[in-house]
Amino acid sequence: MTDTSEARSADGAAQGARQSGLSRLMRYVPMIAPVLLWAVPCVVLLYAGQHWPLPVTLGGTALFVIGLVVMPLAMVRGHGRRQQDRAAVVGDTLLGASWVLFTWSVLLGVLLRLALTVAGVGDGQSRARIVGYVVLGVAAALLAWGYHEARRVPRVRQVDVQLPRLGPGLDGTRVALITDTHYGPLDRARWSERVCETVNSLEADLVCHTGDIADGTAERRRAQAVPLGTVRATRARVYVTGNHEYYSEAQGWVDLMDELGWEPLRNRHLLVERGGDTLVVAGVDDVTAESSGLAGHRAHLAGALDGADPDLPVLLLAHQPKFVDRAAAGGVDLQLSGHTHGGQIWPFHHLVRIDQPTVAGLSRHGTRTLLYTSRGTGFWGPPFRVFAPSEITLLVLRSPQQPPAQP
Repeated sequence: MTDTSEARSADGAAQGARQSGLSRLMRYVPMIAPVLLWAVPCVVLLYAGQHWPLPVTLGGTALFVIGLVVMPLAMVRGHGRRQQDRAAVVGDTLLGASWVLFTWSVLLGVLLRLALTVAGVGDGQSRARIVGYVVLGVAAALLAWGYHEARRVPRVRQVDVQLPRLGPGLDGTRVALITDTHYGPLDRARWSERVCETVNSLEADLVCHTGDIADGTAERRRAQAVPLGTVRATRARVYVTGNHEYYSEAQGWVDLMDELGWEPLRNRHLLVERGGDTLVVAGVDDVTAESSGLAGHRAHLAGALDGADPDLPVLLLAHQPKFVDRAAAGGVDLQLSGHTHGGQIWPFHHLVRIDQPTVAGLSRHGTRTLLYTSRGTGFWGPPFRVFAPSEITLLVLRSPQQPPAQP
């Protein structure tokens, strides 16, 4: 018979060994990933049986080598201590371009070549060249379209959300959600103004920003964020921190949003009353807050709901969808989140799912709690959105009870 404590100890040791191995592997990812992103397209486009003329092969190889060298250097200069915006734009753009090239080199390099072979189209060289032309054409088209998608003002997505505990007086309450604006190296002050104009056209009762306002400090990105001060709501404008605030002096962003007239819901709540009924609107700091070292910053749901009537419906702002487990345990009715960007550049959403329970849209967790995950209003890093459109969300809250008759 095996001793239970010894078995648990052995299991713990094995798990610790697996985690240690994974940690060691993750250390090499920043070195391996750029090589794969540039080497795979290089092989598929130049060395997979095309037999291009020598100048074409050498020139193409040189371009891939330059991309491999410049991309990480530019990202370090742009996002490291120097924070050089021009370098960040170059590095981020190359990252997005290499990801798209890598993705379609793999997919078309296998599937299209197989289809051409089965169909008996040409010989090996002609098939390889067809694949090369198609990969380049598809990548160029997706990058052009993705850039347009990233830079445009997001479309409004309206979603009706029924909350069983919502009083009839609150039926039809309009909640506008923006998130992940990510003001950054590319100046988007005019874009910010147009986003705020769109939000104002929704005539919302409550406007929410669920974090990741910018990449950079409040002082540095102030001009892009100032238009947020023009946003109108009939009841309240509320904000919670995202993980990117904790890379860029989070308290500065909390102070700026307060200055612009938004209510930073740092582990606290406010009450929204309408038609004789009340909604608890609560917010928590991002889950990365505690590890940031900033005094008083942490995700604390109990603190956010302290003093609230437990019989009232609760709307919670939490930047990351994975907070929903705690929200469900705490009896929250609806959590609003961002963070995922919907994957931003397909098929990155498959990697997002490893860390988050949802990527986009409305989902149920437990018996009561609903989660709405926005695809985000802006973009992070690479100025592209491919099959993951940005959004400004209008959530219309619905009560299962009959609303009071209007006089």
